[in-house]
Amino acid sequence: MTAMKYRRLGKTDLRVSVIGVGTWQFGGEWGRDFNQSEADQIIGRAGELGMNLIDTAECYGDHVSERLVGNAIRHEREKWVVATKFGHKFSGHLEREQLWTVADVRSQLEDSLSALQTDVIDLYQFHSGSDVVFDNDELWSMLNKQVEAGKIRHLGISISSGIDPAMQIKRASEVGAGALQVVYNRLSRSPEEHIFPESIAQDLGVLARIPLASGFLSGKYKSGDTFDTENDVRASFSPERVQESLREVEAIRANELPAGVPMAQWALAWGLQHPAVTCVIPGCKNVAQVEVNAGAAMLDLVREDHLQAYHQ
Repeated sequence: MTAMKYRRLGKTDLRVSVIGVGTWQFGGEWGRDFNQSEADQIIGRAGELGMNLIDTAECYGDHVSERLVGNAIRHEREKWVVATKFGHKFSGHLEREQLWTVADVRSQLEDSLSALQTDVIDLYQFHSGSDVVFDNDELWSMLNKQVEAGKIRHLGISISSGIDPAMQIKRASEVGAGALQVVYNRLSRSPEEHIFPESIAQDLGVLARIPLASGFLSGKYKSGDTFDTENDVRASFSPERVQESLREVEAIRANELPAGVPMAQWALAWGLQHPAVTCVIPGCKNVAQVEVNAGAAMLDLVREDHLQAYHQ
């Protein structure tokens, strides 16, 4: 069995596995739908391998992912750190309605608690909203009251890759957030410039989402491959972007990937090298992928020796 490693999630009291379970795929936008049995097997195996953080969202389907997660962990809720998000409503494949009023978010919170079959959400994250909707003291006051009431343990901010995050990150501690979620992988390194230094300065935990670059770093694809499945989010990427990414991955495979190491494991371990990163949260479509992901915790690239002081 893989020996999992754990780190403190920023200024929170949560200790999370360095490999988490991303569940956007459970909402049906990554090529196929999932049933409860499949979700149970994936999450069950993740737990056996020591993973303890699950990241989901209100709009991965209309609370579809949350319901699958809630059913899967309802008999062992205490073993899991459950992170979900607020601010959107699923209205169709890759379509979202923005819902940011205090009343809307309070309603979303109740719906998420119900779907997850839990009395408390461990990390409740502002979900890729603009600076305008973020800058709402009434919203954050309401959310902090929910923390005081015991419905939320900690607040977080999930940074959109298409929005300048400077203001949101600088105000993170002020609004009560203890963690950030960002897109970070070998193909998308922009957080290293501003986000990570600020997260370290504020002692904010960092969840790195899409650590396999939407599957490009999984090792399954090569130049010339396409994604044309109607309900696969990657079908919305421009052909130029797809091929550019695949060419870059081939160069990484030739020049950076150690012999005998699966690319997916290497890519996850690569993300964990940065001292700001607490946990990577790859999606997984089957038990075999869960097992590959878990193996990244043991790669030599995960330098626990020089990260120990930060994550202790």
